[in-house]
Amino acid sequence: MLDEEGVRPAYTRILLKLSGEALLGDLAFGIDTQRVAAVAAEIERVCSWGVQVAVVVGAGNIFRGSMGTAHGMDRATADYMGMVATVLNAVSLQDALEARGTYTRLMSAIDMREVAEPYIRRRAIRHLEKGRVVIFAAGTGNPYFTTDTAAALRALEVGAEALLMAKKKYGGVYDSDPETNADAHLIPKLSHRQALEQGLRVMDSTAFSLCMDNNLPIVVFSMADAADIGRVVQGERLGTVVSSGDVLPGRGEGGRQ
Repeated sequence: MLDEEGVRPAYTRILLKLSGEALLGDLAFGIDTQRVAAVAAEIERVCSWGVQVAVVVGAGNIFRGSMGTAHGMDRATADYMGMVATVLNAVSLQDALEARGTYTRLMSAIDMREVAEPYIRRRAIRHLEKGRVVIFAAGTGNPYFTTDTAAALRALEVGAEALLMAKKKYGGVYDSDPETNADAHLIPKLSHRQALEQGLRVMDSTAFSLCMDNNLPIVVFSMADAADIGRVVQGERLGTVVSSGDVLPGRGEGGRQ
């Protein structure tokens, strides 16, 4: 990594998608405040380089819509519960950032004026231009859409140069499911079209289509260490980079599992 004074980030505006599981730490359920504090410290460091940071948070550490539907709950109802759960994570992250003196704005796709601003695209962009970390909560505000889709949508709306997908484990795109195949290999780089043609799961299909149709680069990485966020922003090759153009996928080329 470069010395702090010599940092030249690869991006000027990013959308960081934090999975709910990335905030679990060593817990089985809920929010690990130490983990959130570590993530906040790294976001603060990235901002100190002049990078504009927007964040979308998931809620897999608290509740997923699919969890409710698996037990007979109405799909729309379960998805709304999941959206509300993302607000808990967002408020936790906002608190950790502001405890460090970082200016933030929390914007919700569901009206919760007591805790968050309503999402307005132009206002979000202005917040970023002023150097505030903008945290987007409640997904897209609509059922049947995941927070991956919310991340892709918000990244495009605010003009982010890349969508950074921080996972708790298996950070990257593999040639087969690493959960069931111990010999699965990490693919460090590929194009959107190659991922589509090979049936590789980068994110949910709606989110991926948005990124592919609009040539939005995606970096999928494992946030085993919160400092990995900064490494990716500096252009270090972690996990998998998915971008437009004809890119031949390789194995182990600068990627890290």
